[in-house]
Amino acid sequence: MPLTILIVDDDPAIRLSICHYLEQCGYSAIAAQNGQEGLLKVEEFQPQLLVTDIIMPEMDGYELVKRVRKKPALRLLPVIFLTARTSTPERILGYQLGCDLYLPKPFDLEELGAVIRNLLERSQLIQSQWRFNSDDSLSPPAESNSNPFSPDDSLPASFNPGTTELTAQESEVAISLTPRERDVLDLLAEGLSNAQIGDRLHLSPRTVEKYVSALLRKTETTNRAGLLRFAIEHHLV
Repeated sequence: MPLTILIVDDDPAIRLSICHYLEQCGYSAIAAQNGQEGLLKVEEFQPQLLVTDIIMPEMDGYELVKRVRKKPALRLLPVIFLTARTSTPERILGYQLGCDLYLPKPFDLEELGAVIRNLLERSQLIQSQWRFNSDDSLSPPAESNSNPFSPDDSLPASFNPGTTELTAQESEVAISLTPRERDVLDLLAEGLSNAQIGDRLHLSPRTVEKYVSALLRKTETTNRAGLLRFAIEHHLV
């Protein structure tokens, strides 16, 4: 199934040209004409990457990224600003809001494609490696007597995560992940969305968001690209 990329720009010619190019490259491309529409499509389609302009009617790119980063389920979404607004203060603001990369207008489609491939490369590499792992990576973890979640999370009766300390060979940093956090991280590496992870592990979206937030906190990362980069560098997947 092709990766989905959302293009948000108020210029229809730019939207059309980028979408056409990305589809030729094998991606699934969807488009929105402003930040408000873009936010709705992010939540509806759960794309693997967002490319957005900054200056747009109704909601600009800064506000779009700000709202995206406030939602736990969207904190991992890689974001590219494709814009003519590239002064140093503007770039700093974008990075502070959670942008992964700036690409100035006018731009070259092949360069944009290379930037997109670079941001997605790690997750795809991890996904390929994960497929070679034993199916045991998704087997139910051993039960323990501690459960960090309240009863209203609607977890399956058989689920009860214990904390498993990683050995020195598994990680070069002092970090501990529960068995279920390991399962969620493996599926994030496969490129699945939070909703798809919930379906695979029989968890509610609310619970998946808690696990993703815990992974971000424990690895001290702020987005999906950073989390996956940390995971592969420290042999967590």
